[in-house]
Amino acid sequence: MRRLSRAELRETALLYRQAASDLSTLRQDPTARAYAELVNQLLARAHHIIYSSRRKGFRRIFDFLRDGYPALVQRQFRYVLLSLVIMVAGGTLGTVLTLARPEFMRHMLGPQMVDTIEHHEMWTESIVGVEPEASSAIMTNNLSVCFMAFAGGIVFGLFSIWSMFFNGLLLGVIGVACQQHGLSLSLWSFVAPHGSLELPSIVLAGAAGLRLGRGVAFPGLYRWRDSIALAGVESTRMVAGIIPLLVIAGTLEGFFSPSAAPIWLKFTVGGTLFTLLLVWLFRPVAAAVEKVRQERVLTPSLVPSPLNTD
Repeated sequence: MRRLSRAELRETALLYRQAASDLSTLRQDPTARAYAELVNQLLARAHHIIYSSRRKGFRRIFDFLRDGYPALVQRQFRYVLLSLVIMVAGGTLGTVLTLARPEFMRHMLGPQMVDTIEHHEMWTESIVGVEPEASSAIMTNNLSVCFMAFAGGIVFGLFSIWSMFFNGLLLGVIGVACQQHGLSLSLWSFVAPHGSLELPSIVLAGAAGLRLGRGVAFPGLYRWRDSIALAGVESTRMVAGIIPLLVIAGTLEGFFSPSAAPIWLKFTVGGTLFTLLLVWLFRPVAAAVEKVRQERVLTPSLVPSPLNTD
């Protein structure tokens, strides 16, 4: 399969679907049982050739993270950009509302957190001393936030939009609240190490949700179910790629971010990680982009598998 050109891959997919359609027709004719079994065997052999050539195990995961995921993000960059714009819009509104109406801060953050800020204390101090438990809880929470931003796409992308907007809104409110009480440096030095990976992960999860919502709401030339299946494959792959980022971010947030490490070191770590993230995601991967396109031609959601004969 790796020696086939893109045009030959498309032809293979077309012939495979045609054979599957013939098999479906033959199954409706009781007198064509022998022919149905023959076509089913043909499909089974073709299915084995198509899908057995895929790499499995750690090598496939490594190849996906090294080239496949950056290629996928670059192909879906418009959704990444839209997700980022929605979050920034939420952050801007949160900043403006908190500056204009201070009571909005208490409504958003709750009395306990506001009281902590007003006493010039960081709520993150509770992490110190229980780092392993806190790190585990943080990873679980981050995964939940990203999953909700992604899964919300099934509702025509509306919940994904709300999730990104609300996360930005909350970040804006917290930023202004800490600035008003002289805690800006404490806040951003805490956020910088893990936020350099955590916030982009949330944006990417939101982009996956928007891609899924696009497939649900606007199938285009595809049948509705095929559009959802294709969007589901692509958006799921986008979410899968952020799992290592969330593990690293959760570890940093539990152990390093709340530590007594120098502020300059925390910002240096955050800046370095963010730079490496951008290099990883947006470096030239033309060959990988073409491979992603070829995989889309033969995506399992659009190519039926052979069925066992009765």
